[in-house]
Amino acid sequence: MNGSATGTPVDATGFLGGRLILRQPRGGHRAGTDAALAVAAARPYAKGRVADLGAGVGTIGISLAVLDPTLEVTLVEIDPGLAALAGETAAANGCGERLHILTRDVRELTSKPRDFQDAPHDLVVMNPPFMDARSSRGSPHPGRALAHRMEESDLAQWIEAAAAMLKPKGSLVLIHRPDGLGAVLAALQPRFGGIALRSVHAHSRRVATRILIFARQGGRAPLVIAPPLILHEEDGKFTSLADAIHRGEAALAFHEPDAAK
Repeated sequence: MNGSATGTPVDATGFLGGRLILRQPRGGHRAGTDAALAVAAARPYAKGRVADLGAGVGTIGISLAVLDPTLEVTLVEIDPGLAALAGETAAANGCGERLHILTRDVRELTSKPRDFQDAPHDLVVMNPPFMDARSSRGSPHPGRALAHRMEESDLAQWIEAAAAMLKPKGSLVLIHRPDGLGAVLAALQPRFGGIALRSVHAHSRRVATRILIFARQGGRAPLVIAPPLILHEEDGKFTSLADAIHRGEAALAFHEPDAAK
């Protein structure tokens, strides 16, 4: 497909081994490994109502809805064009009736918690922009720049928005850069506890490139560090687990069964 109802040139591409088809802007931010990892990490905690903050074209939230037909999903996306593509993607994958799309700045949600009091969420998942806007050079493509860069203070507002949307003891799952972990942990306090971390490494002998983070609103369990995830074998091929994650065939829990509190 070459375009959408918005007039934006788009491509229709398979995701999670073709389990769903994404409509993505041609030349903009593209869904890839980060989104697949966030989906896998969220799956063990996805039930009832799920929210995807900074959803873009809805990759994470729609993937969860396709993988579990019992879920209701809220997508929050500031860009009207991407939000429209998310609606098209949801309809094309047969889950549009279970999706609610808010075209809104995530930071605004902190001042409007009443919007969710009658329908709180069981899980919030997010793949926030990784780069510090003050210290990194943004992409000349505005869509990529918006997807990749944020002020450090904005991260705290995103986590506050997650807290506003969650029911008591609700779960938060996010993916971030390892060098941003300190800021994430600081932002999680005091609303979240029961934190669990899993580092993601391109190869077994390389430093982590991503960190997956779980937290529970009001949780009291001690911090847990789960075993690392290795993406590639020495020959460059995906490990069996990484391959299953990219195909939508594996979930990636942070805890032993029934261990999260």
